[in-house]
Amino acid sequence: MPDHIRITKAEGTWVVRAGGAVLAESQNALELTEGHYPPVIYFPRADIAMAFLERSETTSTCPWKGEANYYAIIAKSGRIADAAWSYETPKPGVERIAGHLAFYPSKVALERV
Repeated sequence: MPDHIRITKAEGTWVVRAGGAVLAESQNALELTEGHYPPVIYFPRADIAMAFLERSETTSTCPWKGEANYYAIIAKSGRIADAAWSYETPKPGVERIAGHLAFYPSKVALERV
């Protein structure tokens, strides 16, 4: 794993809300810290209501984590574009985030309860 990235179990129960609905709730989330950036919470797919997410055509590449795929949230109030991302085949050293999605706190309510 790159020296500036740390992945640990996120303490407590984490919840994602958007469009008036709970999209994810997990006691098995992971916390990824990378350098000086704020920590990012990654939710296991099994703890996400994936029926409300739709994969978009957006991708990005991180030199340490690999290629990210993005997801829109389909909510009653409308579509929230590229609100979540996933590294489906992460690079060696960060494999623990495979099968997990992270959400932009600016696009959803993300909280530890």
